[in-house]
Amino acid sequence: MAKTNNEIYAVRYARHDGRTAANNFIGGDPHEASGALEFYVWAIRTGRGVVLVDTGFDEAMAARRSRSVLRPIAEGLRSIGIAPDDISDVIVSHLHYDHAGNYDLFPRARYHLQDCEMEFATGRCMCNATMRVAFEADDVTAMVRKVFSDRVTFHDGDGTIAEGITVHRIGGHSKGLQSVRVETERGAVVLASDASHLYAHLEERKVFPIVDNADDVLSGYDKLKTLAASERHIIPGHDPDVLRRYPAPSTALQGWVARLDVEPIA
Repeated sequence: MAKTNNEIYAVRYARHDGRTAANNFIGGDPHEASGALEFYVWAIRTGRGVVLVDTGFDEAMAARRSRSVLRPIAEGLRSIGIAPDDISDVIVSHLHYDHAGNYDLFPRARYHLQDCEMEFATGRCMCNATMRVAFEADDVTAMVRKVFSDRVTFHDGDGTIAEGITVHRIGGHSKGLQSVRVETERGAVVLASDASHLYAHLEERKVFPIVDNADDVLSGYDKLKTLAASERHIIPGHDPDVLRRYPAPSTALQGWVARLDVEPIA
């Protein structure tokens, strides 16, 4: 596929400190401190509009889940010149609370979701408290309402969203987890979302403790590598290092927003 002038921005909005290795890795030591998780949404500016990957959560959900909202998503998007009404399409990587909230924030957007993720989030697995721990009924219900309002496009595996932007089912962490491949001037960048929470998951083949199928997680790492121009083109979903490895659009946005369609600085 030919390179395009798609621009990609990681927009940080929340953080979770005080995590242990057991919180971040299956088999991790519960007495060993581990890195924080950062929470991002990703904005893709195309020649025809703006595609958003995931919608995050708000202050009420942060309080419910003991997370810290640092800058509301709408404010973060406006800092790079994007208003919620500018969003034409929203790719929901999966329906966990930190990826599918703020469901009334983007009134013009069409939502993109994997068939099996909706089936998973509304089916018998949600009868099990362990399996539904990362889902919120209101987020899932809001997506069902969008289906009945003709605002959802379902995908079964690979799908095209816009020129140079495709989705690819990975599974593993959640049954219908999808990652996003974006063609840019520097080659194909893959927004892994939770197919790899941290760089360490991909690089050391570790697995995050919230999981539907660990084997699919590990197979997913290999798939991410085939989709991206190189391993350096894979962007994990929650790693603080993203903000250090990639430049900010301006000095004022350092530590808040990183531009991912350009070469890393570290």
